[in-house]
Amino acid sequence: MSRRWLVAVAVALGGIALGSSAHGAVSLRGLHRIRHVVMIVQENRSFDSYFGTFPGTDGFPRRHGRVSVCVPDPAVGRCQRPYHDTHDVNGGGPHDRAAFATDVDHGRMDGFLRSAEDAVTGCAATDNPFCGGARHPDVMGYHDGRDIPNYWAYARNFVLQDHMFEAASSWSLPEHLFLVSGWSANCLVPLVTSSCQNSSDQFPQGYAEGEPATTYPWPAVHYDWTDLTYLLHRAHVSWRYYLDQGLQPDCPRGAMACPPRAQRVGVPGIWNPLPAFDTVHADGELGNVVAVNRLFTDARAGTLPAVSWVVPNNNDSEHPPATIKVGQSYVTRIVNALMRSPDWKSTAIFVTWDDWGGFYDHVRPPAADINGYGFRVPGLVISPYARTGYVDHQILTTDAYLKFIEDDFLGGQRLDPRTDGRPDPRPTVREDARILGNLLTDFDFTQRPRAPLLLPVRPHTDLTG
Repeated sequence: MSRRWLVAVAVALGGIALGSSAHGAVSLRGLHRIRHVVMIVQENRSFDSYFGTFPGTDGFPRRHGRVSVCVPDPAVGRCQRPYHDTHDVNGGGPHDRAAFATDVDHGRMDGFLRSAEDAVTGCAATDNPFCGGARHPDVMGYHDGRDIPNYWAYARNFVLQDHMFEAASSWSLPEHLFLVSGWSANCLVPLVTSSCQNSSDQFPQGYAEGEPATTYPWPAVHYDWTDLTYLLHRAHVSWRYYLDQGLQPDCPRGAMACPPRAQRVGVPGIWNPLPAFDTVHADGELGNVVAVNRLFTDARAGTLPAVSWVVPNNNDSEHPPATIKVGQSYVTRIVNALMRSPDWKSTAIFVTWDDWGGFYDHVRPPAADINGYGFRVPGLVISPYARTGYVDHQILTTDAYLKFIEDDFLGGQRLDPRTDGRPDPRPTVREDARILGNLLTDFDFTQRPRAPLLLPVRPHTDLTG
């Protein structure tokens, strides 16, 4: 008896509990009140760096009211405690798979300063003032409601997830691939799905060390496994990938700095992988990757697609050396537009950050499969049906976004090579991992739809510089 059949029966009967997991049975009742899912993905912040002092969370360990962790600083021969950082521009640290291992340090979670102080790759080619020890690393700094008041307001009024982990223990490209497909791989032969091999620390195809800032079209860059848009297209479910065009600064394999590259809707990039998926081309849906201004038009007109991704450019991303103020304002503009939309009463907004950016987090990532999980990152759920002031302690990754979408729009069909009609050699079906929580617990579909919480686009903050 297939999972898809069980989900279809559950929906037909009005919300029978769906399966079981490490978190118990979860009811589908009311799920289909959500007709629009919007995933807003920012850059390079750990959970502790934004919410480590938020009440009721698994924040910084404390003893007698004082933060009790202290991380060794090899440069000065003593340890450093987390501190409130009011700088609007941060540096962070390297955030590739090697840095992940150094930072975790076999579960001791004490390698963050060592990683940042050793990071010198590409420093001459950037304006990042913190790169390579030009300034004492700021990876132990954190922000709070004085600095990021809108993010804290969303957390107080909706749902904050304090065990949202990166999908893979690596950097931006794998995280964005997981976000659209539940996997990260290198494919040796274009258009040949069976040639794809697992890779969670891959160097982006079409890039070369030291080359000028250029972009490469498909199929020079090609991803040949199955992505979520393939299932959506087959089921006649609408989708769009809203891209903030401009530049994207993230570097191959998470180095501290590199020359920025153009980010355009039709060209594959680290933050824009869908134009490299052969399924998108075969389905004739490359035009669904659009400039972010289209989101505001769609929101005003009440024509949001069922599934949306919203991805920033370097200026709006919060990726060092971008400013926190600008990133928060960008997200607030988007959320306000969605709240003012005729579609608000049927919308779920998921906000997260793609990787930890080298910033400190005290929670050891749990074991999952060969690819992850990575560090904790902030996660917010904003919806008229979201619980109020709820802290979700479930173990989550962006795989839970795919799971929610599949349950809502696809009758529970997974990105599963055994059942999706397009076999690929992915090692696991991530959405069905027993460790993974279910976003349905963040909603109360019995409550009256909540009114919008419109916030100032440029709130007062304590950020300086």
